[in-house]
Amino acid sequence: MSLQNEKFTIILAGIIIGIIASLLVFFGNPANMGFCIACFLRDTAGGLGLHSAAPVQYIRPEIIGLILGSFIVALSKNEFNAKGGSSPLTRFILGFFVMIGCLMFLGCPFRMILRIAGGDLNALFGLVGFIVGISAGVFFLNRGYTLKRTYKLPRLEGFVLPVIEVALLVLLIAAPAFIHFSTADNAPGAKHAAIAISLGAGLIVGILAQRTRLCMVGGIRDMILFRENKLLLGFIAILISAFVCNLILTSVTAGTYFNFGFAGQPIAHTDGLWNFLGMFLAGFGCVLLGGCPLRQLVLSGEGNTDSAITVIGLIIGAAFAHNFGLASSGDGPTLNGKIAVIIGIIVITVIAFVNTMQAKKQ
Repeated sequence: MSLQNEKFTIILAGIIIGIIASLLVFFGNPANMGFCIACFLRDTAGGLGLHSAAPVQYIRPEIIGLILGSFIVALSKNEFNAKGGSSPLTRFILGFFVMIGCLMFLGCPFRMILRIAGGDLNALFGLVGFIVGISAGVFFLNRGYTLKRTYKLPRLEGFVLPVIEVALLVLLIAAPAFIHFSTADNAPGAKHAAIAISLGAGLIVGILAQRTRLCMVGGIRDMILFRENKLLLGFIAILISAFVCNLILTSVTAGTYFNFGFAGQPIAHTDGLWNFLGMFLAGFGCVLLGGCPLRQLVLSGEGNTDSAITVIGLIIGAAFAHNFGLASSGDGPTLNGKIAVIIGIIVITVIAFVNTMQAKKQ
């Protein structure tokens, strides 16, 4: 496929994903949260009882669909490849702190784009921090940073996470007593589209993201390193299509899908500094991981156990954030959260420095 055809395919995929994200809000998901990998992993952690924050407990079918969609298409295209062993514990730690950064900002890179498409100007501080964080990661990439090679693993290893996702879907539908569900009307976890709609949306996005290699971090990283805008075009397409869809929904329904400004934004705070630093941490960590949270889910569906370990790190990070008061709220960041973000920036900088120095010695 030529570069022009690849760009057309990525833009088309982005348009479809942006529309899906806006429609998920129409069908019941929280405002400006048609898709948010960080938020949905946090909700899933709560649904499994890994944290006790009652407003954010629900096993999100979108996450299940993303992984299974990638898994199904990777199998069908002979791209499923069980591999891993590239500094798994380091990847776990990076995933943990990426989640801390996301929950400081109140969203992953995907939701950051959707918040901007919904008129939330606070997300612009996050976008700037995200770009600066990616630039910090590129600084180390240019000096040889690496987490070493991966190794081919038994095929069964790659099936583990997709099988777990099927089990989670069964638990969501069966709703046994040990699975938690948010019940308060204003709780984010209680706002969700029907299971079939959410699962179908996740499957479509998972398939499209697997075929196009969509990655917000990769798009900005490649633009900085190579002046290549291919991946970035996909997220620009998501932004534009979600923006247009939000305006249409606002004009034809009684709902508010677009609210331009800083104040009164859904599930967001107005502290620009910590929006910046939260996404700086997320961007920095994602470059060192090799992809954003969306990309990690897609890779885990393809059999990459390093990405699966990263996903587990994200989930544990979400549980830790809510168990220890690190996550922000509409009222702003917490003191514990600020301390955790600073610690995260220090830890990730040390990881980047040490792995760069080790690479130079070899």
